[in-house]
Amino acid sequence: MQDLFGRPTPNPDASLRAVLLPHIDYARGWRVYAPGFRALVERNAARLFVIVGTSHYSPHRFTLTRRHFQTPLGIVETDQSAIDRLVSAYGDGLFDDELPAHFPEHSIELEVVPLQHLYGGERIRIVPLVVGSFHDCVGLRRDPLAQPDIVRMVAALQELERSTPEPICFIISGDLAHIGPKFGDSPPLHDHTLRHSAARDRRLLVEVTQADPEGYHEVIVEEADQRRVCGYAPTWLVLASTRPTSGQVLAFEQYVAPDRSESVSFAAAVFSRE
Repeated sequence: MQDLFGRPTPNPDASLRAVLLPHIDYARGWRVYAPGFRALVERNAARLFVIVGTSHYSPHRFTLTRRHFQTPLGIVETDQSAIDRLVSAYGDGLFDDELPAHFPEHSIELEVVPLQHLYGGERIRIVPLVVGSFHDCVGLRRDPLAQPDIVRMVAALQELERSTPEPICFIISGDLAHIGPKFGDSPPLHDHTLRHSAARDRRLLVEVTQADPEGYHEVIVEEADQRRVCGYAPTWLVLASTRPTSGQVLAFEQYVAPDRSESVSFAAAVFSRE
């Protein structure tokens, strides 16, 4: 693991708004993690990271934690002041399901370990926010901005950035499609199914390059999220909150299990505002 991501030379770029990274395990995802984290370190001046990850375990829409994160590389602190500002801007309810949402979750931790590795002894802090389902928006074909709690979170993240006297980097922790018998689809997982899913992923990634949350949402609605794109909600939320003007896809892969029981796809991208 020592040289998995390398140690790129920093060259901070004030236009960088956010980075999309996978949260699949490193053994399957390292070729996509690596260019995403390289771009983050090369172009980012922040040491405060708002990690917006998929919530796999909680029915609540948004859940924070104040607890610090311990990994084999040590402890990364949550930034209590930044969390205070986010809570103040959003309102109550962000800790109602804290332990069930965060204790078994991997979408935050899998981004924290490479951050620790790449920043070495530097002090970094995080704001760990997990985001649950937007399926009500998909099923009813509603704009997420028609949902009051989502509107409040977009405004709260924007206020957090405005009120923070140092640079912030947003990290989206989310994968793309999850298809195959493991996820409830009828076997077998045919080549034509994989090709169709990859084509739909590329359609989503067009909206990523446009940094367009509305277009991203429409692609998910078109397919009724039948491919279980777990990064949909955190990606939409960060794009809607930070409003970058462009995106760049750095890497994409479609993993297929040898026994064809599952396929998971994932990408890395950076978002900028000129």
